[in-house]
Amino acid sequence: MRLLSPTALEEAVYELLKSACVTLPEGVRQALINARAQKENSERAKKVLDMICENARLAEEEKLPVCQDTGSTVIFLEWGSQVALEEGSVQEACDKGVRRAVEEAYLRRSIVKDPLQRVNTNDNTPALITVIPAEGEKVKVTVLPKGAGCENMTKLKMLRPADGKEGVKEFILEAVKSSGGNACPPLVVGVGLGGDGSKAPTLAKKALLREIGRRNPDPFYAAFEEELKAELNATGQGPLGLGGSPTVLDVFIEKAPCHIASLPVAICLNCHAARCKSIEI
Repeated sequence: MRLLSPTALEEAVYELLKSACVTLPEGVRQALINARAQKENSERAKKVLDMICENARLAEEEKLPVCQDTGSTVIFLEWGSQVALEEGSVQEACDKGVRRAVEEAYLRRSIVKDPLQRVNTNDNTPALITVIPAEGEKVKVTVLPKGAGCENMTKLKMLRPADGKEGVKEFILEAVKSSGGNACPPLVVGVGLGGDGSKAPTLAKKALLREIGRRNPDPFYAAFEEELKAELNATGQGPLGLGGSPTVLDVFIEKAPCHIASLPVAICLNCHAARCKSIEI
């Protein structure tokens, strides 16, 4: 059995959050550059993409957040069955890392203690943690700073099994279209299929962790991802919803078994500042 120091977990969260808020993943950066190079882009879309790319460059150069909304701190932990924390709790260790990053990197304090009484926690905690069981002694920490503009566009629908693939596609297309510029496109689209009404949104958010261009290992879903990407980019909504192309940088689907009488589908969007960093500790 491996004993993991809570300090190691705290340090991982601290370093990942500081980095994720300032530096875009290379795949996202390259996807934005490639989008700017597309010949079919309107002049307005090109200007918007120029500003997005310049903003990302300046953020990294000046060590400042790429977006003023440094979001809720969403953390996915792939936790091996042969690993135990030496002391304390996972939540406590992660929250300590978040507090340090918020204080030292001057990240915005965006979390309130209560959804109706709206008193700020003043340190952007608690982190939102999902633990994914893994084998052996592996511990992988992934930090996803999630801004409210794109998070507010999250949608869940319990389709009938008879609605099938076409029903799923119709829901996804409508969800992205109705989001307009609110989620700050071009978007990364996470889709969760199956499970139940609580599992599907978690799958959709987990889908956002995938690297740009990495397809679902199942050929059926890999083809469906490409199909959705093409149709969403054909809508003409474009960068920041101001027209042109692209509307999305990529589409990722995660799936799970579900009840014979149910077809849950959830969509979770990430803005063009699709911030995500991982490390194994």
